[in-house]
Amino acid sequence: MTAVIEVSAPERAGDAPGSQPRDEIFALESRGWSSDAESCAPKIAALASLLKLAEPAAVPAVAYTSRGNLLVIAGDSRERARAAAAELASSLHVTLLERDAAPPPAGCVAWSGQLESVTGHLGEFTASIVALRTPDATAPAKAPTPARFDLVLDFASRPAFAMRMPPQGYYHVIDDAAEAHAVADLRDSIGEFEKPRYFHYREDLCAHSRSEIPGCNACIEICSTQAIRPDGDHVAVDPHLCMGCGACATVCPSGAMGYQFPRPEDRGTQMRQLLGAYRQAGGSDACLVFHNTADARDLLARAAAAGQGLPPNALPLAAWHVAAIGLDLLLPAIAYGAARVVVLSTGSEDAQYVAALRAQMAIGEAVLRGLGYAGRHFDVVEAGSPEALAHALAGVAPSRGADVPGTFALSNDKRTAIEFAVEHLARHAPRSAEVITLPAGAPFGQVRVDQGRCTMCMSCVGACPASALMDGVDQPLLKFVERNCVQCGLCEATCPEDAITLEPRLLLGPAAREARVLNETQPFHCVSCKKAFGTTQMVETMMARLAGHSMFGGEAMRRLQMCADCRVVDMMQSKSEVSVLKLGADS
Repeated sequence: MTAVIEVSAPERAGDAPGSQPRDEIFALESRGWSSDAESCAPKIAALASLLKLAEPAAVPAVAYTSRGNLLVIAGDSRERARAAAAELASSLHVTLLERDAAPPPAGCVAWSGQLESVTGHLGEFTASIVALRTPDATAPAKAPTPARFDLVLDFASRPAFAMRMPPQGYYHVIDDAAEAHAVADLRDSIGEFEKPRYFHYREDLCAHSRSEIPGCNACIEICSTQAIRPDGDHVAVDPHLCMGCGACATVCPSGAMGYQFPRPEDRGTQMRQLLGAYRQAGGSDACLVFHNTADARDLLARAAAAGQGLPPNALPLAAWHVAAIGLDLLLPAIAYGAARVVVLSTGSEDAQYVAALRAQMAIGEAVLRGLGYAGRHFDVVEAGSPEALAHALAGVAPSRGADVPGTFALSNDKRTAIEFAVEHLARHAPRSAEVITLPAGAPFGQVRVDQGRCTMCMSCVGACPASALMDGVDQPLLKFVERNCVQCGLCEATCPEDAITLEPRLLLGPAAREARVLNETQPFHCVSCKKAFGTTQMVETMMARLAGHSMFGGEAMRRLQMCADCRVVDMMQSKSEVSVLKLGADS
């Protein structure tokens, strides 16, 4: 049995006081991070109007408890790790892990051994240590030993966590700045903490897999914290690892993964209020600028203070993370009256998040272009300095938005939100369209069926997670409702005849909601009792494939044309037929 070591906890340290925002920063923010207040009256009025909105309903919280038990992994930086351990020993209970035994720094516990792995999160880390030797042990442990900690400070050259964004409570030191930041954070990492549960997951909409056949892995592939993992036909999300970027909701084709900090409904209310107040105050060519509240906010403040702030028509909206700005916000923003939507990236965002944003924007541009809305409507502006920001925004050309702003409420259901926006944009579009071609990877499209190959086995119907493919109940029909299709590819992967292909596109109008027949055939009737079973094409295909097989000659081939009941009766009546069962009985 493996021993589990639980280290003791120190007294809780006092909370460090927070810093207050400067008055001048507040003044710049209140006028939309613009340098020239005189030309920004419509924008200032619009931003002030947001104060009239009620606070969004609170989202569920995720709790952490840290008692201050810190593991310091020395790695190859032994002296540096020992110095940091000694510095933190006055605030935390510090255990220093080194490869070789040595006297501990003052106030610390020293272990020797080789770190095998670390898993977990703030308050719940488990380190697996090979050849562990504690001060009380006479010899190293023979088996890898798990030990629990609340916090981890890692000086090893290779980080213990491989994900792009490690869990809260873990700090990997790569330079002096990272060490200073980690030490400051660790001193305040004792007590009970809460964060929002950023996501909402509906497994009934998930298109991850069916019957062990993979479908959509978009959320798993983009998650930088490895908070999402496969869980049978669905996925499971660890809320303690989730950092709230919202990229999973952005790339989810079905809306199974939703973002709720804020919820789309609340974000829609903000956009509608902001754009409406801006128009009422005489503003035009509104450009929404989504930015985060950390380094992007700092950049906007520096730019405004340096006289290179946002243009008068640029309306800033803060987001916890800009990766959550998906198609269900981009298209409604244009429908509500924005001429353009810009997402500001300062370089701290993961490269995969930026790529996902650009992919979402490409789909949105294809929709607007197909409806005749001229210009470029969506942009990711990557800027790390006030000069780069001013240059990028100066190149933002005017584009055409909706002449009649939408008044619809934004749904928390992703596809419904997009559908409402598209319907409004299509109703007031410069030109009408029935079908719009979309880029590869779009979550809308049709299923094409090769009728010559399809045997009407209906395996695609069983695999479809969105009820886009349906059978004819009492008729051999394969029907399709394009509005429901999320282009997950499960039907294509499941089809044993390779008869299915996908085509990304957006079908507009009532036809998208109507079931259309993709394939139909005649039922096959049992040659013995005349009861309908299967389809003519399926039975004919089966007989063609088994023709010439040694086990399906004579009566056996005829049985393929019988229903299950008649097949059993015929087998029992064929006394002269050689079978495996007969051979077994004779022996």
